[in-house]
Amino acid sequence: MIQRKIGFYEKYVKRALDIVCALLALTVFCPLYAVIAILVRCRLGSPVIFRQPRPGLIDPKTGRERIFSILKFRTMTDERDGNGELLPDEKRLTRFGKMLRATSLDELPEAFSILNGDMSVIGPRPQLVRDMVFMTDEQRLRHTAKPGLSGLAQVKGRNAISWEEKLAWDLKYIEKVSFLSDLKLVWLTFKKVFMRKNPAETSDETDVTLDYGDELLRKGRITRGEYDEKRALAERIIEEYRRSGQ
Repeated sequence: MIQRKIGFYEKYVKRALDIVCALLALTVFCPLYAVIAILVRCRLGSPVIFRQPRPGLIDPKTGRERIFSILKFRTMTDERDGNGELLPDEKRLTRFGKMLRATSLDELPEAFSILNGDMSVIGPRPQLVRDMVFMTDEQRLRHTAKPGLSGLAQVKGRNAISWEEKLAWDLKYIEKVSFLSDLKLVWLTFKKVFMRKNPAETSDETDVTLDYGDELLRKGRITRGEYDEKRALAERIIEEYRRSGQ
């Protein structure tokens, strides 16, 4: 079973601070939530909130990641092709959606996920289920920490760095989770998001990145058979979660 030693701060203090921060954010930014919700409804339609299954903490009883629904403001349209299939992400991502992502305003609803206990203010970002199934046991150690609104990988480059770098930074973070390290990451996140000369500028980051499995397949690090098997596993995990009605 994947496990690591959990310190006093992470076990007893971090959750209380998460609740305080989430409540403070919801109170202070309440008008902003309302404005963004109205803009999303007018420009992108309904639903305003986008929900998607993501892997959370590993359940010590089962040794598997608990799946939860992450909450974000919607950034894409529902445009489909002639066969009724959704168009690729990059074609459905609007200029308005890009602005929400660049400024991280699309992630404001995650404060509710923090209140629910599914997420923390700081921790490894929750990736897709179809990314999780391609991770090694060592990389999945990141799931022994509660997923975060921001984390070490985000301040180190987010989508501007490779998958291997992102996962390595996540493992670096969980080596020693402390109040001071979390406080520093909160400050660095604030600087990165709100103190840029042009907040809408994405620099070297991309708006849509390859899934981890797609990147591994492209680089020849897995076979097509392994890829298809893992993707099928991800679909089974998501279907099981949806059937559970959580």
